[in-house]
Amino acid sequence: MTEHRGGAVVRHAVAADAAAIALLIRAAFAGLGVVPPPSALGETAESVARTLEASGGAVAEAGGEIVGALLWTEREGALYLNRLAVAEGWRRRGIAKALIGAGERAAREQGIGRLEVGTRLALRANRQLFAAHGFRETTRHRHAGFAEDTWVTMERILD
Repeated sequence: MTEHRGGAVVRHAVAADAAAIALLIRAAFAGLGVVPPPSALGETAESVARTLEASGGAVAEAGGEIVGALLWTEREGALYLNRLAVAEGWRRRGIAKALIGAGERAAREQGIGRLEVGTRLALRANRQLFAAHGFRETTRHRHAGFAEDTWVTMERILD
């Protein structure tokens, strides 16, 4: 898989990318300002490497630097897209779209007919991004200790 998007090349992530992916994820999720803090802040090179080995992911690379990343895991008959992150200076160039497309291709290659993603309700732009790519909200959830729903599962059925 290689796709050029917004000045970056999207490709499969490999174990050698794990440290850069973890750093990008932590940076992208640190500025979200959501409560409770995102679990993504705990990603390490080791945790990313485990996900890549067990499931997979994609990166967007420009000039030898990883500027976008997406991890995925198969669960309950769906490919769960996780930790979508794009470096701040690279946003609004179609990189998130290309990474979601990489997840879709991975699902199709594995014979999986459904994509899932989870996002915080407070992150309206994230929900709009996924909705623009054919995802619909399916289930609302709340973090432990919260009386109100805090996040939502969204899914997309692949043709």
